[in-house]
Amino acid sequence: MKKNLAVLFVLSFFIYSLRAQQFLPIWEKGKMPNSKGLALHDSIANERVYQVGTPGFYVFEPSKTENKGAAVVIIPGGGYARLAYQISGFQLAKWFNTIGITAFVLNHRLPQSPDVKVSYQAPLQDAQRAIRYIRAHAEQWGIEKEKIGVMGCSAGAHLSACVSTFTEDWSRVGDELDEVSFTPNFTILISPVISMGEIAHKGSRENLLGKYDSPELCVMFSCDTRVTSQTPPAFVVHALNDRSVSCLNSLAYFKALKEKNVAKSTLHIFPEGGHSIALRNNPGTTNHWTELAEEWLGEVLR
Repeated sequence: MKKNLAVLFVLSFFIYSLRAQQFLPIWEKGKMPNSKGLALHDSIANERVYQVGTPGFYVFEPSKTENKGAAVVIIPGGGYARLAYQISGFQLAKWFNTIGITAFVLNHRLPQSPDVKVSYQAPLQDAQRAIRYIRAHAEQWGIEKEKIGVMGCSAGAHLSACVSTFTEDWSRVGDELDEVSFTPNFTILISPVISMGEIAHKGSRENLLGKYDSPELCVMFSCDTRVTSQTPPAFVVHALNDRSVSCLNSLAYFKALKEKNVAKSTLHIFPEGGHSIALRNNPGTTNHWTELAEEWLGEVLR
């Protein structure tokens, strides 16, 4: 009986520790840009966030003995209407920990939040601020400041590509973090939305741009048009049979990386896998994407 109770206690503690990840807000009270000042609460259902009250990130740390000194900010997908924080957030973070990388799962504002003034600015403001915060406090997690990347799935990959290619500083608020770079050192894109043009994912475009939708903003948020020689290298994965977001998005981004000679970038388009390729249990060769990603990280983090 005592043995069973001891086992139950250990299991309960393990489960609790997984759920009780440290959450850190990225904005000081009253200093969040692009806000109407409304008091909102997180709305969560079916492992998805439908409203973000406090932008910030969840911290997932690897073993200290296995810490490689690198980090990744994970941006969950959800078409800019929700955040699938479990399947394209926490699960990926736990995998990164197994390969010695510290992971931060971003809980960013959704464009159509009632508190947001300008829809298309809010997600990028939060992503830029998160990278700045992590880089400024890198030492406390045993992270090297030049080994901080970003990863996203679907619309989360679009935001990852935005923070990798935008030079416009939308997260400046007049504090010490303003002087810290928000540009990541590497980018991982899974089934990414890239273009807001002909091959755009309609839902992501409508949710991000909303009433501001215009040809000019569509070009601004088509990340393939923003790639330069200074854009961080990218690992891009897509499925040929993705019926939600065309793999032409990934091809467009990789083409731009190649044209700008962004070294160490790579593209993998698998025959199957559907949309937002999962961490595990993928069909055929698609299941090898994590092995390829781990090997690639070894190349870019040398």
